[in-house]
Amino acid sequence: QVQLVESGGGLVQAGGSLRLSCAASGRTFSIYAMGWFRQAPGKEREFVAAISRNGLSTEYADSVKGRFTISRDNAKSTVFLQMNSLKPEDTAVYYCAADRTYYNPHTSSGEYDYWGQGTQVTVSS
Repeated sequence: QVQLVESGGGLVQAGGSLRLSCAASGRTFSIYAMGWFRQAPGKEREFVAAISRNGLSTEYADSVKGRFTISRDNAKSTVFLQMNSLKPEDTAVYYCAADRTYYNPHTSSGEYDYWGQGTQVTVSS
């Protein structure tokens, strides 16, 4: 089993920045791709960003390209999401996810095996 714990969420004004972290514990050697998803009130969970096991390949949702950056530190079993130029529409609960099957990043939430509890990000206008 793998446990994921997110941190770094909070309240920020539009145009500001936040850095989310997701620390993995347990059978971390089994983790391949990792991703971030978000869910706003009344909306379905949506893909934000994902990264390959070696950190060299990434994917982003069109809505965050150029503003968000995903990275990982395998030595610390941690994945990060640097969020810049935040907008009110980025307000959501952000979830970290880990995949034990696919090496490369992908956008399908149903394929990820482990999920964190989520961290709230609120962007005020």
